[in-house]
Amino acid sequence: MITIKSETELEYMRKAGAILRDTLALVEENAKPGVTTRRLNAIAYDYIKKNKAIPSFLGYGGFPYTICASIDEQIVHGFPSARVLEEGMLLKIDIGVGLGGLHTDAARTIAIGEVSPEKKKLMDVCKECFFKGVSILKEGVRLGDLGSVIQRHAEDNGFSVVRELVGHGIGRTVHEDPNVPNYGIAGRGMRLEKNMTIAIEPMINIGTRKCYSLEDGWTVVTADGAPSAHYENTVVIKEDGVEILTL
Repeated sequence: MITIKSETELEYMRKAGAILRDTLALVEENAKPGVTTRRLNAIAYDYIKKNKAIPSFLGYGGFPYTICASIDEQIVHGFPSARVLEEGMLLKIDIGVGLGGLHTDAARTIAIGEVSPEKKKLMDVCKECFFKGVSILKEGVRLGDLGSVIQRHAEDNGFSVVRELVGHGIGRTVHEDPNVPNYGIAGRGMRLEKNMTIAIEPMINIGTRKCYSLEDGWTVVTADGAPSAHYENTVVIKEDGVEILTL
């Protein structure tokens, strides 16, 4: 069921979004060669709890960590571990923060030290996909319009769009209706309504768009082992645009 948020609910989401924004910045600041992803998980957990919020992912569907930490060919949902970050890696960090029973969700792709030009272009285009997509959004725009803009920009730059994983509505739970694909046909799909809240999250790959899940039941990787990038924010649909809650 699609939910339209009240002003009170949006205010809680704004506060949660600000904490999430700052958590991501803190994690990015600490994401350096020689640091483990488990350490980044602890940094995020401590900061969220210090701000009297909750880590939305911790325990959600059985997920055992505060953050998703996915490296190179891992697209999303990677487990933080004792793995040490190395120069040239692409690290995707995905975090949820809840406050007052409302949730926000955002992700960033972080270059660890100097990365290859191809990886740099991938992460830049992924972020551009998000902003090109939200630039067309306002009340009444169709989901197919959003997906088609994201897909076109990724493919025009030689990258592929993951289709098994999509954005989503968000609010009282981390995942609400509707699904928000990063591909589609303009003019199709449901119309967005004022004060809907959705998480828009382009996931694009250097190689094939195909993917599969590892034996842990969570981590999703590219089928060909090529690097992937991920960029996400939670937004509110407005009459004449969007409000981004996690920037």
